[in-house]
Amino acid sequence: MTRPSLVIFDCDGVLVDSETVSNRVLADNLARHGLRLSLADTMATFIGRSMVGVRDTALDMGAELPGDWIDLIYAETYAALRAGVEVIAGIPALLDRLDATGIPYCVASNGSAEKMDITLGQTGLAPRFDGRRWSAHELGVAKPDPGLFFHAAAAEGVAPPGCVVVEDSASGAEAAHRAGMRCLGYVPEGHPDRLSAWGATVIRRMDAVAAHIGLGPDQSV
Repeated sequence: MTRPSLVIFDCDGVLVDSETVSNRVLADNLARHGLRLSLADTMATFIGRSMVGVRDTALDMGAELPGDWIDLIYAETYAALRAGVEVIAGIPALLDRLDATGIPYCVASNGSAEKMDITLGQTGLAPRFDGRRWSAHELGVAKPDPGLFFHAAAAEGVAPPGCVVVEDSASGAEAAHRAGMRCLGYVPEGHPDRLSAWGATVIRRMDAVAAHIGLGPDQSV
């Protein structure tokens, strides 16, 4: 298998285990605004969307949201994330292997730079992505639009077919498909259909990535 020239990681749910925290805050917030969803339904409905997309979908579903709702939900979410998140199991070892083999990597997220400062900062991952973090908020283009991935690839001087994307959301898998990039869909549990429908190769553990990018099995396992 040909090794990629660049690995592009999503942030939430791929590098850091922040999706449960963020979506619990979202579910509680929406319940206060007339839309009651379980945590599982909230995650299934909103993971991978920009906050503008979350707002618009919630409104369509019957939520009554104030005009400054996006600012308010960000404040609530960031406060919860500052209380602590964990690194996704297997990520430090994977990054070590990429460093050792000279394969560059970056992060491209629909989340804000401030959110990445919080999550990557407190987990010690921030220095590993210094100068290689791309936010939809700053670039003005969000997944499933492929523009975020095109920007990340261009910044590293890599053509799209030379990239592998590691994603956990359908919108990210769709963006990778539209960008002409191979996608590894991280689905640690549950049904992977929403990612595999966009051509993603499903993985259940991060230590499986190495074998899928031509590095062989993770020797630390």
